[in-house]
Amino acid sequence: MKRLTADQVKLGFVGLGNMGSRIAQRLLDHGYQLAVYDLDSSKAESITAHGGIVAKNILELARTADVLLSCLTNDEAVRSVYTGSEGVFAGARAGTVVLEMSTISPESSRELHKLGAQVGVEVLDVAISGSTPAADQGILTLLVGGNEGLFRAAEPIFQTIAKQYFLLGGPGSGTTMKLVVNTLLGLGMQAIAEAVVLGEKTGLDRKRLLEVLSKTAVIAPAHVGKLARIAINDYSPQFPMRLMHKDLQLILNAAAKQQVRMPATEAAFYVNSEELAGSEEEDFSAVLRRMEEVAGLAALPSAQ
Repeated sequence: MKRLTADQVKLGFVGLGNMGSRIAQRLLDHGYQLAVYDLDSSKAESITAHGGIVAKNILELARTADVLLSCLTNDEAVRSVYTGSEGVFAGARAGTVVLEMSTISPESSRELHKLGAQVGVEVLDVAISGSTPAADQGILTLLVGGNEGLFRAAEPIFQTIAKQYFLLGGPGSGTTMKLVVNTLLGLGMQAIAEAVVLGEKTGLDRKRLLEVLSKTAVIAPAHVGKLARIAINDYSPQFPMRLMHKDLQLILNAAAKQQVRMPATEAAFYVNSEELAGSEEEDFSAVLRRMEEVAGLAALPSAQ
């Protein structure tokens, strides 16, 4: 298979949210021809200022793209984009490549591979690990499931948006690995929240506690940046809590199907659910504020 370089292929992109818009921008910046579609037309139109083209609908996008990427919120959104008479598979030409980047269930990923194969479309599940700043900088980590030949052909695209990328196995293995990764991301934040509250309740200065904690070996790189923001009570969403809630639900569903006990993950999901129920859009790190409230600690003024 030919390598998917900027001079060889036209790209289509569906889903211009926090991550998708940044990935699309990097593809444009690196010389790819890009057409886009989003239900929110204003998000799609903003791409035109940087050389992108806005498709009228998904069918039009699918008919003109050699490679179609999507970054959507959940399984239902992915199904609505790809299936049915107005979906990608109804319009895509045989030989089209799909790089599906949403965090969805492994079962949905495998179904997408199967449906694509029926119409001659090759699919990779390309799950994203990384924050919005990492997307801006093109240093994401990509977790991929599918055909090895296609994985190698897609490397030019991966190199545009990611620092590293890994093939985990067959269809659905990329999204499975994403659930493994986000188990640690969500549990790690819950563990930090509990540890910080313990320190506060026993008399440690909150700001100093967070500062020193960030310099220890026990804090994962993905959590380090959260501590400085937490110190000023800044919970503006980099990774929205609603998406972490969705991911924890996917993780627990997958665990139930495999009869794997995950008591710590269940507890993290419970705290996440409580905070989500009483808040507006905010970062998943707000579980720390929830634990402080439960412990009776005074809330800090919100960051401006």
